[in-house]
Amino acid sequence: MIYQALYRAYRPQTFGEMSGQQAIKQTLQNTLLRQKTTHAYLFSGPRGTGKTSAAKIFAKALNCENGPAAEPCNECETCKSITEGSNTDVTEFDAASNSRVEEIRDIIERVHVAPSNARFKVYIIDEVHMLSNSAFNALLKTLEEPPAHVVFILATTEPHKLPLTIISRCQRFDFKPITAVEIMNRMQQVLGDIDVKAEEGALRAIAQAATGGMRDALSMLDQAISFSGEELTTEDALLVTGAIGEEIFYQLAQAIQAKDAGSALSLLHQLIAEGKDVGRLAEDMITFFRDILLLGTAPELTDLLELISDGEKFKELAQAFHSEELYRYIDILSKTQQEMRFSNHGKVYVESALLKMIHSGGQQKAVVSGQPVDPEMSQKLAVLEQTVRQLQQQLAAGSVQQAGAEPKAPTRRASSGAARSAKVPTGKIVEVLKAATKPDIQMIREQWAGMMQSLQRSHAALLDDAEPVAASESAFVLKFKYEIHCLMASEHATLQADLSTALLQMTGKGYEVIYVAEESWLKVRQDFIQKNGLAGQQNQDSSASSGADQQPASAFMEEVTLEEADPFVAEAERLFGKDFITIEDD
Repeated sequence: MIYQALYRAYRPQTFGEMSGQQAIKQTLQNTLLRQKTTHAYLFSGPRGTGKTSAAKIFAKALNCENGPAAEPCNECETCKSITEGSNTDVTEFDAASNSRVEEIRDIIERVHVAPSNARFKVYIIDEVHMLSNSAFNALLKTLEEPPAHVVFILATTEPHKLPLTIISRCQRFDFKPITAVEIMNRMQQVLGDIDVKAEEGALRAIAQAATGGMRDALSMLDQAISFSGEELTTEDALLVTGAIGEEIFYQLAQAIQAKDAGSALSLLHQLIAEGKDVGRLAEDMITFFRDILLLGTAPELTDLLELISDGEKFKELAQAFHSEELYRYIDILSKTQQEMRFSNHGKVYVESALLKMIHSGGQQKAVVSGQPVDPEMSQKLAVLEQTVRQLQQQLAAGSVQQAGAEPKAPTRRASSGAARSAKVPTGKIVEVLKAATKPDIQMIREQWAGMMQSLQRSHAALLDDAEPVAASESAFVLKFKYEIHCLMASEHATLQADLSTALLQMTGKGYEVIYVAEESWLKVRQDFIQKNGLAGQQNQDSSASSGADQQPASAFMEEVTLEEADPFVAEAERLFGKDFITIEDD
């Protein structure tokens, strides 16, 4: 007799023989017992999780001569013929090789014919997502209102490719990946039937390599048995599946923890020389460090370990790693795995990942011990510290000002329907106007476009209509065209922090930003001019007082004069200077 592969010989023939999918099995059995089966089902999920097997078992239980029953008897002529694939009333249709509309029309023409020797005609359409659009359209009406004696079972690994009109007409069952424990239990049953012994580590390696697919697991088990003979060892299973033993990972982790780049690279080259795939290597390393992280944070959950079988041996190693290091290792390996997809030099990427894991840990220790670190990182830390200090000073100044302010009479609370308005920081604006300097406002305006580009898009959009209008050595006034934008910016803590950081990087100064709407700004500015007797300076030439030693009042009034003048003239004077500009009236 010709040898039959294990995944075919041990294909489940009843719901009880299926591994996993407990909720799906119970639902289908209840519908059979209560005779509440519907006309269309959709079985979706990863490969090798039992979709087609469940469809054939359901077809047998539905048409069993002793049914409908929760389990097919597998002894009557109907069950046997369905198992052998010779029953004309149960049709298994492969949409991958019959995707045209003509094949679907053949099914539609035969749908209305009554079953010849069974209770129901069952159409099992495998890989249904491969059907063409015209084939889906042809099937649509029949799928919605088929004859009472017809049941459709659609199976697919990619349900997102199905039209929503098809999905909505079916009862959908999502098959989950089978757990490693369930795969190992099934393999032990198979090995007991064929009288082959196997080490637990070998079964664990095969189950981990199968990634939730029972068909893949049985295929690899079949191959490993052919390689090893009567006893399956862990080494044989690792060699067949291309996986890596936990002892090699133990040595590799020790080399990384000891910052021994030579040993780590030697182990890597040894694995590659043995034929290990670098992509699979990166994936297994991610799983290994995930297990180490699990042992370090929740050592009692040894049942969740995927790659490590001896949890006690690795607990001491797990304690040697800090959780932040393990997070960083997993992040480095994940990015490496993504980058390897677009390159033919996977070995180089894995080598680089190992060196990053070793060197990044050294940089972290250097920071903790106070030794010199990367200059770019030092600069970023210095900018961050200066920003924090500036924000603390602003907070303290605001608290002092609030504490020294005279208590105001309580005002009646506005109604819930009234809109909020931005509070005008008149005192702060006046202080800026008193100490306003031309070099500060010019520097902020020159760097404003660059700062806007360095901000996030949402923050830059909120500041799009904002304009710096006055500045002193420690603060500047930011005017908004619309009050709602001013209110949003003044209450946006993240935007304020990002703007302060950008100002510090571009100008080298920690300016305090004062937010004000345009209408309020014009009022405060006019009041300041009148109270300080500066109205007469608006018509005077301020060119004599230009320069770094310019008085604050003169600098501020020159800004006012330029702002109220003709905008084209003001822009020309700003670019070329007043000495080179002659104004002629037409």
